[in-house]
Amino acid sequence: DQTKLVTAASELARNTLVYGGGGTVEVSRVDNGRRQGIRIVFANQGPGIADLDLAFTDGYTSGGGLGLGLSGARRLVDEFDIETAAGQGTSITVTKWCR
Repeated sequence: DQTKLVTAASELARNTLVYGGGGTVEVSRVDNGRRQGIRIVFANQGPGIADLDLAFTDGYTSGGGLGLGLSGARRLVDEFDIETAAGQGTSITVTKWCR
């Protein structure tokens, strides 16, 4: 689980830098009363993602990568939430619960 979270975080941090022009990362411990975990929020003020469905398609890339970044990161965590709009930046929140 640690490897999955670190891999997802690495990819999302890279996307924040490369596609978002930089931004912020906030890491916090979460406890919902039943379980504990780690939540990470990646935010940028970049161009946003115009077509989320396309961005989550395996193999699609707007750069020179393999096209597994967003979809791969989403598969590696327990919860994945994205807020984005063209010209408004992107905020991605991921949570990995302890087992």
